[in-house]
This record gives sequence, structure tokens and C-alpha cells, in this order.
Amino acid sequence: MDFLAGEVLYFNKPLTWTSFDLVNKFRYKLSRKLKVKKIKVGHAGTLDPLATGVMIICTGKATKRIEEFQYQTKEYVATLKLGETTPSFDLEKEVDGVYPTAHITREAVEAVLQQFVGTIQQIPPVFSACKVDGKRAYDLARKGDQVELKAKTLVIDEMELLECELPVIKIRVVCSKGTYIRALARDIGVALNSGAHLIGLERTRIGDITLDQCMSPEAIDAFLEQHIAEDLNDKE
Repeated sequence: MDFLAGEVLYFNKPLTWTSFDLVNKFRYKLSRKLKVKKIKVGHAGTLDPLATGVMIICTGKATKRIEEFQYQTKEYVATLKLGETTPSFDLEKEVDGVYPTAHITREAVEAVLQQFVGTIQQIPPVFSACKVDGKRAYDLARKGDQVELKAKTLVIDEMELLECELPVIKIRVVCSKGTYIRALARDIGVALNSGAHLIGLERTRIGDITLDQCMSPEAIDAFLEQHIAEDLNDKE
């Protein structure tokens, strides 16, 4: 493998890590192994710290392909808790609202999910990397500033109810670039005349790349050892 010329690698991002944590960890280990001070490394598609799953990392000239990967269809498995909301729409913030759930049935959930399939309008979460006047929305939100974000047009290809143990549901979502699953959780809660927030999220696919093709950060050292050694042997 020629990491300087450019390679595309697939990782399973761990829980609580930011996307940049994973990029920085790989870049540090790669530069140490190659004995170079600088090497270009980037990722295609941010995952929240409380999300896990498929993340594509590109090196060298392959970083030019990042946009191509970002536009590919993504698949997620999301776990939602109905009847409660948080300001961040996930577990990053404490519960700020409690709503009734006694009226919610499996049939109601399945009907509501289908309402979101197709082209939809979605207002991103204020705790997101969207920019407002050149500043990240989450930076403004964390300072207590009022943040107003405009709705974006998205495409949801598929929505499937995997598990329904009310008030907790697990869904599979296939969607376009820019979809916030946290915001989808919020909107599902509203559509059910209740509230909802995300309590678990895993990205299971980007394009044709699935979780079983991804390596964990713990495997980086062995992976680099093998492929850099192979590269040196090929050049001898």
C-alpha cells in the first residue's frame, strides 16, 4: 500500500470518539511508521461522538475522493426513546421534556416512519457542525446563543422498524448526505404526538462499504506493520 500516494481505508469509529480523534490517531501512527512529519489524512462524513460505525479515511491524493464518498447513500441503525426530549436530541444533554406515550402503538410507529420516506425538509439540530455566519452552530448553542437554522432538503430512501419495545424503538434508515438522524428522532417524536431522542446510533454502511469491512482503532498498528513491511519488500 502506498499511503503517501493515497489509500482509502475503512474504520469502525468507537463510542465517545470524535471523527477527528480517529483521523488524528491514524495520522499520528502512520506518520510515525513512515517516518514522515506530514501526511494528508481526512475523513468522509462526520459521525457524532455518541455514534459508532463505518467511517472512511483517505490518505495522500486519495483525499480528493472525500466528496465522492460523502455523496454516497448511508445506512444507519438508530435506537430512539419515545416520550422524552433533550436539547441535543441525543444523550449528550439531559432530558428537558417528558411527553405521554400511552397512545403510541407499533402500528402508529410504522405508519409515521413511512411518512418520512422520500424527499423531506429537515431543520438540523442546533448542536451540530452547521455554520451560522461562519461559526459552528454547536459553538453558539453551547454559549447559550439563540441559533436559527434553515430547513434542508433531504432524501430518505428507506425506513424500517427493527424492534418495538415501547417506549424504545430501533429503526433502520437509508438516506442521503446531510441527514441528521438526531433531527429525524425529534421529528418522529413530534409526528407521534409525543417526544423522542436518540439513545444509540450506528452507521452500518456508506455506499457499498459495510461494517464487516471495517477495522477497529486497536488494529491500526498491526495493519500498518503488515502493509508498510509489504511495501518495503516490494521495493527491494
